[in-house]
Amino acid sequence: MVGRGRESWLRAKGSKNESKVSFVELFFDLVFVFSISQLSHALAGHFTPLGVLEAIMLVFAVWWVWVFTAWVTNWLDPDRMPVRIMLFVLMFAGLVLSASIPDAFGEKAIFFAGAYVFMQVGRSLFTAYTLRGVNAGNHRNFLRISSWLALSGIFWIGGALVGGETQVALWLAALVIEYAGPALGFRVPGLGKSTTADWNISGAHLAERCALFIIICLGEAVLLAGKTFAEEPLSLLMILVFVTTFVGTVAMWWIYFQFGHERAAHRIEHDETPGSLARQAFTYAHIPILAGIILSVVSDEFLFSHSHDQADLHMAAAILGGPAVFLIGNLWFKGATTGRPPLSHLAGLVGLALLLLTLPMVVVYQLGILATSVLVVVAIWEYASLTRAVPLARPPSHH
Repeated sequence: MVGRGRESWLRAKGSKNESKVSFVELFFDLVFVFSISQLSHALAGHFTPLGVLEAIMLVFAVWWVWVFTAWVTNWLDPDRMPVRIMLFVLMFAGLVLSASIPDAFGEKAIFFAGAYVFMQVGRSLFTAYTLRGVNAGNHRNFLRISSWLALSGIFWIGGALVGGETQVALWLAALVIEYAGPALGFRVPGLGKSTTADWNISGAHLAERCALFIIICLGEAVLLAGKTFAEEPLSLLMILVFVTTFVGTVAMWWIYFQFGHERAAHRIEHDETPGSLARQAFTYAHIPILAGIILSVVSDEFLFSHSHDQADLHMAAAILGGPAVFLIGNLWFKGATTGRPPLSHLAGLVGLALLLLTLPMVVVYQLGILATSVLVVVAIWEYASLTRAVPLARPPSHH
């Protein structure tokens, strides 16, 4: 009887709303539109080894706070008032976190760390409270998760207070703790260890949530191209760069959505251990996909602002690195969900590596065109090979 009232806060298993993404979840995601914008602009403004390291750490943090919330809303029903209010509170904290990103390693470190720890620990404790007396296994699971996040929170807050190189070291330690947690089953003395069998998730819901996040990231690339094209003086080169960045964004969309997302959603929904597959394919494998898109947005900024500059390793790190990291993420994602890493993606990585040989001979916008061409070839190659293999592209629904 203890948790009977809170049982209504959970998604009803087997109902038509079990895997449905609610409007509240979409509204929550708006904060992360701002986060991605902040991350890409901060990285473009400080594209140095230290700036890249700091940006990578922030990407890991932003993704982790978002994907943990996506997992939680697999169980909690966002249309229930207590859950909805929890998401609104998280949304406000996420706005503080996002606004702090440009100066997260400076004066606003404590705002970033405080908002992050509040979101992670607060959401997990709320979920543990909701599940108490309703689902004993998942209640213990979220007590373990809360313990791990509270431990990492000490490093987040401590790093923000001391600043400097120590901050980087402590925040790296915090991320290691958090990312090791799922792989180690969130083992806690006295509370035991979680297993992926405990994570009875809706695969279709998590697949759609991650797909919508990728749309947010790609949207930032579209917004940057449109905004720059609207503000800069019109020229033939400007039109060429504008078309190049747009085609590159479409190619990334095609590579992820045409077969990858569709087949992954089907596979996870029919997998015997969806929690295990979701941990690898959606929780971890999407990180390089996200990072690759953000790096590609930085690349687009360079294409617009340094079009005629000589292409060098500094520029190539974004222009070639963005598509490369994106393809690595898709290789991992598709390999995990199909068992067959696509040959087209491997060939694309080889092609991007070979483009390094052109650096002494090309300027920035030309390298951008070549990198985009590789993505287009990968998209066409995969489409042609999988369209011929109809059973692979369209798995039968009765499996």
